[in-house]
Amino acid sequence: MQRLPLILAIALLSPASAVAAQAATFSVGQSLVVASSSPENAYVAGATAVIAAPVAGDLTALGGSIVIAAPVAGDELLLGGSVHSRAYVSGDVRVAGASIEISEQVAGDLTAVGLSVTDSGRVAGNLFVIAGNATVDNGARGPVTIYANNVALKGDFAGDVAIVSSGHISLAPGTTIHGTLTYQSPEPASIPDSARILGSVTYQSVSYLPDAETSRFLLLASIGFFLIARILGALILAGLFAGLFPDFAKRLITKAWTARRRSLLLSFFLGFAIVVATPVVIGLLVLTFVGVGLAMLLLILYLLLLLVALVYAGILLGGSLARKLLKREAVRWHDGVIGMAVLSLVALVPVVGMLLVLILILFVAGLLLQTLYHFLFPHEPSVS
Repeated sequence: MQRLPLILAIALLSPASAVAAQAATFSVGQSLVVASSSPENAYVAGATAVIAAPVAGDLTALGGSIVIAAPVAGDELLLGGSVHSRAYVSGDVRVAGASIEISEQVAGDLTAVGLSVTDSGRVAGNLFVIAGNATVDNGARGPVTIYANNVALKGDFAGDVAIVSSGHISLAPGTTIHGTLTYQSPEPASIPDSARILGSVTYQSVSYLPDAETSRFLLLASIGFFLIARILGALILAGLFAGLFPDFAKRLITKAWTARRRSLLLSFFLGFAIVVATPVVIGLLVLTFVGVGLAMLLLILYLLLLLVALVYAGILLGGSLARKLLKREAVRWHDGVIGMAVLSLVALVPVVGMLLVLILILFVAGLLLQTLYHFLFPHEPSVS
Protein backbone atom coordinates (compact mmCIF):
# COMPACT_ATOMS: atom_id res chain seq x y z
CA MET A 1 0.00 0.00 0.00
CA GLN A 2 2.88 2.39 0.70
CA ARG A 3 4.19 1.95 -2.85
CA LEU A 4 0.84 2.51 -4.56
CA PRO A 5 1.01 6.37 -4.74
CA LEU A 6 4.55 6.24 -6.12
CA ILE A 7 3.59 3.63 -8.74
CA LEU A 8 0.56 5.67 -9.80
CA ALA A 9 2.72 8.80 -10.13
CA ILE A 10 5.21 6.96 -12.33
CA ALA A 11 2.40 5.58 -14.45
CA LEU A 12 0.99 9.07 -15.04
CA LEU A 13 4.40 10.31 -16.20
CA SER A 14 4.98 7.37 -18.52
CA PRO A 15 4.69 7.47 -22.32
CA ALA A 16 1.23 7.18 -23.83
CA SER A 17 1.93 3.70 -25.17
CA ALA A 18 2.20 2.42 -21.61
CA VAL A 19 -1.50 2.94 -21.04
CA ALA A 20 -2.34 0.32 -23.61
CA ALA A 21 0.09 -2.23 -22.20
CA GLN A 22 -1.51 -5.18 -20.46
CA ALA A 23 1.61 -6.32 -18.65
CA ALA A 24 4.26 -4.26 -16.90
CA THR A 25 7.09 -4.63 -14.39
CA PHE A 26 7.23 -2.43 -11.30
CA SER A 27 10.40 -2.12 -9.22
CA VAL A 28 10.71 0.14 -6.18
CA GLY A 29 13.53 0.17 -3.64
CA GLN A 30 16.20 2.21 -1.88
CA SER A 31 19.13 0.80 -3.84
CA LEU A 32 17.82 -1.08 -6.84
CA VAL A 33 19.47 -3.30 -9.47
CA VAL A 34 17.09 -4.66 -12.10
CA ALA A 35 18.72 -7.85 -13.41
CA SER A 36 15.63 -9.53 -14.90
CA SER A 37 14.49 -8.61 -18.38
CA SER A 38 11.06 -7.06 -18.75
CA PRO A 39 8.74 -8.52 -21.44
CA GLU A 40 6.70 -5.31 -21.55
CA ASN A 41 6.97 -1.84 -20.04
CA ALA A 42 9.14 -1.30 -16.95
CA TYR A 43 8.66 1.21 -14.13
CA VAL A 44 11.55 1.76 -11.75
CA ALA A 45 11.94 4.07 -8.74
CA GLY A 46 14.69 4.24 -6.15
CA ALA A 47 17.41 6.39 -4.63
CA THR A 48 19.86 4.46 -6.83
CA ALA A 49 18.55 2.53 -9.81
CA VAL A 50 20.59 0.40 -12.22
CA ILE A 51 18.85 -1.24 -15.20
CA ALA A 52 21.05 -4.23 -16.10
CA ALA A 53 18.55 -6.28 -18.12
CA PRO A 54 16.86 -5.55 -21.49
CA VAL A 55 13.44 -3.91 -21.56
CA ALA A 56 11.11 -5.06 -24.33
CA GLY A 57 8.77 -2.06 -23.98
CA ASP A 58 9.02 1.44 -22.60
CA LEU A 59 11.12 2.35 -19.55
CA THR A 60 10.16 4.92 -16.94
CA ALA A 61 12.68 5.53 -14.16
CA LEU A 62 12.70 7.94 -11.22
CA GLY A 63 15.60 8.23 -8.78
CA GLY A 64 18.56 10.09 -7.41
CA SER A 65 21.02 8.19 -9.59
CA ILE A 66 19.89 6.27 -12.67
CA VAL A 67 22.10 4.07 -14.86
CA ILE A 68 20.72 2.34 -17.95
CA ALA A 69 23.12 -0.50 -18.85
CA ALA A 70 20.83 -2.64 -21.06
CA PRO A 71 19.00 -1.92 -24.35
CA VAL A 72 15.47 -0.56 -24.35
CA ALA A 73 13.13 -1.50 -27.20
CA GLY A 74 10.67 1.33 -26.58
CA ASP A 75 10.85 4.85 -25.26
CA GLU A 76 12.62 6.12 -22.14
CA LEU A 77 11.37 8.64 -19.58
CA LEU A 78 14.08 9.34 -17.01
CA LEU A 79 13.88 11.75 -14.06
CA GLY A 80 16.80 11.88 -11.66
CA GLY A 81 19.68 13.76 -10.15
CA SER A 82 22.33 11.90 -12.13
CA VAL A 83 21.27 10.04 -15.30
CA HIS A 84 23.56 7.90 -17.46
CA SER A 85 22.22 5.99 -20.46
CA ARG A 86 24.85 3.49 -21.61
CA ALA A 87 22.74 1.27 -23.88
CA TYR A 88 20.96 1.45 -27.23
CA VAL A 89 17.42 2.89 -27.20
CA SER A 90 15.10 2.00 -30.07
CA GLY A 91 12.60 4.77 -29.36
CA ASP A 92 12.63 8.31 -28.03
CA VAL A 93 14.37 9.47 -24.86
CA ARG A 94 13.01 12.17 -22.58
CA VAL A 95 15.27 12.93 -19.64
CA ALA A 96 15.51 15.58 -16.93
CA GLY A 97 18.16 15.81 -14.23
CA ALA A 98 21.13 17.67 -12.84
CA SER A 99 23.80 15.68 -14.67
CA ILE A 100 22.82 13.83 -17.87
CA GLU A 101 25.07 11.64 -20.02
CA ILE A 102 23.93 9.76 -23.11
CA SER A 103 26.75 7.50 -24.33
CA GLU A 104 24.94 5.12 -26.72
CA GLN A 105 22.81 5.67 -29.80
CA VAL A 106 19.19 6.81 -29.58
CA ALA A 107 17.18 5.68 -32.62
CA GLY A 108 14.43 8.24 -32.03
CA ASP A 109 14.41 11.76 -30.66
CA LEU A 110 16.33 12.95 -27.60
CA THR A 111 14.96 15.68 -25.33
CA ALA A 112 17.19 16.55 -22.37
CA VAL A 113 16.78 19.21 -19.69
CA GLY A 114 19.48 19.54 -17.04
CA LEU A 115 22.35 21.52 -15.58
CA SER A 116 24.95 19.53 -17.49
CA VAL A 117 24.05 17.50 -20.62
CA THR A 118 26.56 15.40 -22.57
CA ASP A 119 25.53 13.39 -25.64
CA SER A 120 28.01 11.10 -27.35
CA GLY A 121 25.52 8.54 -28.70
CA ARG A 122 24.77 10.19 -32.08
CA VAL A 123 21.02 10.67 -31.97
CA ALA A 124 19.20 9.50 -35.08
CA GLY A 125 16.20 11.81 -34.65
CA ASN A 126 15.79 15.33 -33.35
CA LEU A 127 18.12 16.49 -30.59
CA PHE A 128 16.66 19.12 -28.25
CA VAL A 129 18.65 20.28 -25.21
CA ILE A 130 18.07 22.86 -22.48
CA ALA A 131 21.04 22.99 -20.14
CA GLY A 132 23.53 25.06 -18.24
CA ASN A 133 26.38 23.44 -20.18
CA ALA A 134 25.71 21.28 -23.24
CA THR A 135 28.20 19.02 -25.01
CA VAL A 136 27.58 16.97 -28.17
CA ASP A 137 30.63 14.75 -28.72
CA ASN A 138 29.63 12.49 -31.61
CA GLY A 139 27.49 14.62 -33.87
CA ALA A 140 23.86 13.89 -34.73
CA ARG A 141 21.91 12.48 -37.67
CA GLY A 142 18.95 14.80 -37.27
CA PRO A 143 18.44 18.51 -36.58
CA VAL A 144 19.89 19.92 -33.36
CA THR A 145 18.40 22.64 -31.15
CA ILE A 146 20.26 23.75 -28.02
CA TYR A 147 19.48 26.39 -25.38
CA ALA A 148 22.40 26.62 -22.96
CA ASN A 149 25.05 28.78 -21.38
CA ASN A 150 28.12 27.14 -22.87
CA VAL A 151 27.90 24.80 -25.88
CA ALA A 152 30.55 22.47 -27.27
CA LEU A 153 30.07 20.58 -30.58
CA LYS A 154 32.14 17.76 -32.05
CA GLY A 155 31.60 15.20 -34.79
CA ASP A 156 29.47 14.96 -37.91
CA PHE A 157 26.09 16.72 -37.94
CA ALA A 158 23.83 15.66 -40.81
CA GLY A 159 21.14 18.30 -40.30
CA ASP A 160 20.75 21.91 -39.25
CA VAL A 161 22.09 23.20 -35.93
CA ALA A 162 20.36 26.02 -34.01
CA ILE A 163 21.84 27.36 -30.77
CA VAL A 164 20.84 30.06 -28.32
CA SER A 165 23.68 30.65 -25.87
CA SER A 166 24.32 33.13 -23.08
CA GLY A 167 27.98 32.14 -22.87
CA HIS A 168 30.47 30.59 -25.28
CA ILE A 169 30.02 28.32 -28.32
CA SER A 170 32.90 26.22 -29.58
CA LEU A 171 33.35 23.69 -32.38
CA ALA A 172 36.06 21.04 -32.08
CA PRO A 173 38.60 20.60 -34.89
CA GLY A 174 37.25 18.40 -37.67
CA THR A 175 33.60 19.08 -36.87
CA THR A 176 31.31 18.97 -39.92
CA ILE A 177 27.83 20.48 -40.18
CA HIS A 178 26.09 19.49 -43.41
CA GLY A 179 23.18 21.86 -42.84
CA THR A 180 23.03 25.43 -41.63
CA LEU A 181 24.42 26.83 -38.40
CA THR A 182 22.21 29.45 -36.75
CA TYR A 183 23.23 30.77 -33.38
CA GLN A 184 22.70 33.63 -30.95
CA SER A 185 25.31 34.49 -28.34
CA PRO A 186 27.13 37.48 -26.83
CA GLU A 187 30.25 36.68 -28.90
CA PRO A 188 31.02 34.83 -32.14
CA ALA A 189 31.50 31.07 -31.90
CA SER A 190 34.97 29.59 -31.82
CA ILE A 191 35.21 27.80 -35.17
CA PRO A 192 38.63 26.31 -36.10
CA ASP A 193 39.83 26.24 -39.70
CA SER A 194 39.48 22.45 -39.87
CA ALA A 195 35.75 22.62 -39.05
CA ARG A 196 33.42 22.59 -42.07
CA ILE A 197 29.96 24.13 -42.35
CA LEU A 198 28.44 23.19 -45.70
CA GLY A 199 25.36 25.33 -45.29
CA SER A 200 25.05 28.96 -44.35
CA VAL A 201 26.09 30.48 -41.03
CA THR A 202 23.78 32.99 -39.36
CA TYR A 203 25.02 34.77 -36.27
CA GLN A 204 23.03 37.19 -34.15
CA SER A 205 24.88 39.06 -31.44
CA VAL A 206 22.79 39.35 -28.30
CA SER A 207 23.68 40.76 -24.91
CA TYR A 208 21.95 39.42 -21.83
CA LEU A 209 23.30 42.21 -19.66
CA PRO A 210 20.78 44.96 -18.85
CA ASP A 211 21.24 48.39 -20.40
CA ALA A 212 21.85 51.54 -18.37
CA GLU A 213 18.16 52.35 -17.91
CA THR A 214 17.30 48.81 -16.85
CA SER A 215 20.27 48.73 -14.48
CA ARG A 216 19.13 51.98 -12.90
CA PHE A 217 15.62 50.61 -12.45
CA LEU A 218 16.93 47.37 -10.92
CA LEU A 219 19.17 49.36 -8.57
CA LEU A 220 16.30 51.53 -7.39
CA ALA A 221 14.04 48.49 -7.03
CA SER A 222 16.71 46.69 -4.99
CA ILE A 223 17.20 49.70 -2.72
CA GLY A 224 13.44 50.00 -2.26
CA PHE A 225 13.11 46.32 -1.47
CA PHE A 226 15.97 46.55 1.02
CA LEU A 227 14.41 49.55 2.76
CA ILE A 228 11.00 47.87 2.96
CA ALA A 229 12.53 44.65 4.29
CA ARG A 230 14.56 46.59 6.86
CA ILE A 231 11.56 48.58 8.04
CA LEU A 232 9.35 45.49 8.27
CA GLY A 233 12.04 43.65 10.23
CA ALA A 234 12.40 46.58 12.63
CA LEU A 235 8.63 46.77 13.09
CA ILE A 236 8.42 43.07 13.89
CA LEU A 237 11.29 43.24 16.38
CA ALA A 238 9.83 46.29 18.13
CA GLY A 239 6.42 44.64 18.40
CA LEU A 240 7.94 41.44 19.78
CA PHE A 241 10.10 43.20 22.38
CA ALA A 242 7.23 45.43 23.48
CA GLY A 243 4.83 42.49 23.69
CA LEU A 244 7.21 40.09 25.44
CA PHE A 245 8.78 42.54 27.90
CA PRO A 246 6.16 45.22 28.60
CA ASP A 247 7.29 45.84 32.21
CA PHE A 248 10.87 46.51 31.16
CA ALA A 249 9.69 48.87 28.41
CA LYS A 250 7.42 50.66 30.89
CA ARG A 251 10.31 51.07 33.33
CA LEU A 252 12.52 52.48 30.58
CA ILE A 253 9.86 54.96 29.44
CA THR A 254 9.07 56.03 33.00
CA LYS A 255 12.74 56.63 33.70
CA ALA A 256 13.05 58.74 30.54
CA TRP A 257 9.99 60.83 31.54
CA THR A 258 10.72 61.29 35.23
CA ALA A 259 14.48 61.69 35.22
CA ARG A 260 16.09 65.05 35.65
CA ARG A 261 17.72 66.85 32.76
CA ARG A 262 21.16 66.14 34.18
CA SER A 263 20.38 62.42 34.33
CA LEU A 264 19.13 62.45 30.74
CA LEU A 265 22.33 64.13 29.55
CA LEU A 266 24.34 61.59 31.52
CA SER A 267 22.52 58.74 29.74
CA PHE A 268 23.22 60.30 26.35
CA PHE A 269 26.93 60.86 27.02
CA LEU A 270 27.27 57.36 28.48
CA GLY A 271 25.79 55.87 25.29
CA PHE A 272 27.98 58.13 23.15
CA ALA A 273 31.12 57.10 25.05
CA ILE A 274 30.36 53.40 24.78
CA VAL A 275 29.50 53.56 21.07
CA VAL A 276 32.68 55.50 20.25
CA ALA A 277 35.11 53.84 22.64
CA THR A 278 34.17 50.20 22.09
CA PRO A 279 35.52 49.96 18.48
CA VAL A 280 38.81 51.43 19.69
CA VAL A 281 39.07 48.83 22.45
CA ILE A 282 38.23 46.05 19.97
CA GLY A 283 40.96 47.27 17.62
CA LEU A 284 43.55 47.27 20.43
CA LEU A 285 42.54 43.75 21.49
CA VAL A 286 42.87 42.45 17.92
CA LEU A 287 46.50 43.63 17.88
CA THR A 288 47.29 41.18 20.68
CA PHE A 289 47.15 37.46 19.94
CA VAL A 290 45.52 36.51 23.23
CA GLY A 291 42.90 39.25 22.92
CA VAL A 292 41.35 38.12 19.62
CA GLY A 293 38.75 35.92 21.30
CA LEU A 294 37.83 38.67 23.75
CA ALA A 295 37.62 41.14 20.86
CA MET A 296 35.17 38.87 19.01
CA LEU A 297 33.00 38.53 22.13
CA LEU A 298 33.09 42.27 22.68
CA LEU A 299 32.15 42.89 19.04
CA ILE A 300 29.12 40.61 19.35
CA LEU A 301 28.00 42.38 22.52
CA TYR A 302 28.57 45.76 20.85
CA LEU A 303 26.43 44.88 17.84
CA LEU A 304 23.77 43.40 20.13
CA LEU A 305 23.69 46.65 22.14
CA LEU A 306 23.20 48.72 18.99
CA LEU A 307 20.39 46.45 17.79
CA VAL A 308 18.57 46.45 21.13
CA ALA A 309 19.05 50.22 21.44
CA LEU A 310 17.49 50.72 18.00
CA VAL A 311 14.52 48.51 18.90
CA TYR A 312 13.91 50.20 22.25
CA ALA A 313 14.30 53.62 20.64
CA GLY A 314 11.19 52.80 18.63
CA ILE A 315 9.44 51.40 21.70
CA LEU A 316 10.37 54.51 23.70
CA LEU A 317 8.96 56.73 20.98
CA GLY A 318 5.75 54.71 20.64
CA GLY A 319 5.24 54.41 24.40
CA SER A 320 5.84 58.14 24.83
CA LEU A 321 3.20 58.90 22.21
CA ALA A 322 0.72 56.58 23.96
CA ARG A 323 1.47 58.22 27.34
CA LYS A 324 1.17 61.73 25.94
CA LEU A 325 -1.84 61.32 23.65
CA LEU A 326 -3.79 58.41 25.18
CA LYS A 327 -2.81 58.99 28.82
CA ARG A 328 -1.85 55.31 29.06
CA GLU A 329 1.26 54.15 30.90
CA ALA A 330 1.00 50.44 30.06
CA VAL A 331 3.08 49.43 27.05
CA ARG A 332 1.51 47.24 24.39
CA TRP A 333 2.99 45.54 21.36
CA HIS A 334 1.46 47.96 18.86
CA ASP A 335 3.15 50.84 20.67
CA GLY A 336 6.48 49.40 19.56
CA VAL A 337 5.25 48.95 16.00
CA ILE A 338 3.90 52.52 15.78
CA GLY A 339 7.01 54.00 17.37
CA MET A 340 9.33 52.09 15.05
CA ALA A 341 7.26 53.16 12.04
CA VAL A 342 7.57 56.82 13.10
CA LEU A 343 11.30 56.35 13.72
CA SER A 344 11.73 54.82 10.25
CA LEU A 345 9.94 57.75 8.65
CA VAL A 346 12.12 60.22 10.54
CA ALA A 347 15.24 58.36 9.39
CA LEU A 348 14.24 58.92 5.76
CA VAL A 349 14.72 62.67 6.17
CA PRO A 350 18.21 63.50 4.85
CA VAL A 351 20.87 64.45 7.42
CA VAL A 352 18.51 65.87 10.08
CA GLY A 353 16.43 62.71 10.36
CA MET A 354 19.44 60.43 10.66
CA LEU A 355 20.99 62.77 13.24
CA LEU A 356 17.83 62.70 15.40
CA VAL A 357 17.64 58.91 15.18
CA LEU A 358 21.33 58.61 16.13
CA ILE A 359 20.84 60.89 19.16
CA LEU A 360 17.85 58.82 20.30
CA ILE A 361 19.75 55.54 19.87
CA LEU A 362 22.72 56.86 21.88
CA PHE A 363 20.34 58.03 24.61
CA VAL A 364 18.55 54.67 24.76
CA ALA A 365 21.89 52.83 24.78
CA GLY A 366 22.88 54.83 27.86
CA LEU A 367 19.53 54.05 29.53
CA LEU A 368 19.96 50.36 28.80
CA LEU A 369 23.47 50.33 30.26
CA GLN A 370 22.29 52.16 33.39
CA THR A 371 19.37 49.75 33.81
CA LEU A 372 21.69 46.77 33.37
CA TYR A 373 24.12 48.21 35.92
CA HIS A 374 21.38 48.71 38.53
CA PHE A 375 20.12 45.18 37.86
CA LEU A 376 23.58 43.60 38.33
CA PHE A 377 24.56 45.82 41.27
CA PRO A 378 21.37 46.74 43.12
CA HIS A 379 21.67 49.56 45.61
CA GLU A 380 20.38 48.54 49.01
CA PRO A 381 19.53 51.39 51.38
CA SER A 382 21.44 51.28 54.64
CA VAL A 383 19.50 50.42 57.80
CA SER A 384 20.23 52.69 60.79
